[in-house]
Amino acid sequence: MIPTPDLSHLTRRDYESVYEPAEDTFILLDALEQDADELRNMQPSISLEIGSGSGCVSSFIGTILGPSNTLYLATDINERAASCTARTGRQNNIPIEPIIANLVAPLRSRLRHAVDILVFNPPYVPTFESEAEDAQTTRNIQGAWAGGANGMQVTDLLLEQVDDLLSSQGRFYLVAVKQNDVPAIQERMRQRFNLRSDVVLQRRAGREHLLILRFQR
Repeated sequence: MIPTPDLSHLTRRDYESVYEPAEDTFILLDALEQDADELRNMQPSISLEIGSGSGCVSSFIGTILGPSNTLYLATDINERAASCTARTGRQNNIPIEPIIANLVAPLRSRLRHAVDILVFNPPYVPTFESEAEDAQTTRNIQGAWAGGANGMQVTDLLLEQVDDLLSSQGRFYLVAVKQNDVPAIQERMRQRFNLRSDVVLQRRAGREHLLILRFQR
């Protein structure tokens, strides 16, 4: 079993501004661990986490890959999250490069068809659209969960960029809940971008039915 990254350096004050790892985080870690051998065999050049929060997921990917030449990039709209991600990388000896950005806005052209591991645990909780828009504008912890209509407001924006980002061997891991209409997401990505997909893990966590989708060419 691959150990969960050490987060002992993060404080309660950090978690007032940054999403604390929870069941959605841990099912994503489990899905990545399930694919660990395949991810290592890819010898990925670039790993990109969108909405990195605490930095737990990118650090876990770095632990899976071990010593490598992989470039670990992580974006978040929340300045405190970028700081936490950098600190978590240092705590776990993973050289993560955090970037304060809305999704992949400043990186999209430079990373065209270059990302081997793409990971997104989006704000997926269905809310009023205005609530999601406010959360993205204020760039606080609310932006980690307020997903707008059907919980898909932010996810929809990224789905249109995935094909541009993924390398020929690239894999995209997405956290979703049942209310997001997972079959519709899969069909959309198949029809528009010819990306095949699998639900690699699903789990109940309280009232949430969590799923991890994996997309690849």
